[in-house]
Amino acid sequence: MRSPEGIAQMLKTRRKEQGLSQRALAKKGKTMGGYIVMLETGRKRNPSVAVLQRVAKALRVPVAELLG
Repeated sequence: MRSPEGIAQMLKTRRKEQGLSQRALAKKGKTMGGYIVMLETGRKRNPSVAVLQRVAKALRVPVAELLG
């Protein structure tokens, strides 16, 4: 399992690969833009499973890929 920093980096990498802004990912993942910022910067270290599932779905990757 990845560290919170590893999850943050994977999330940022996948988002950028798909050409999404943080705001666009938040909209697709049905969460607030600030939450995506906090995830990517490591300020939110324990996201809920529900949020991870929505964000992974928005990125079209399995949750396991984000978690490593």
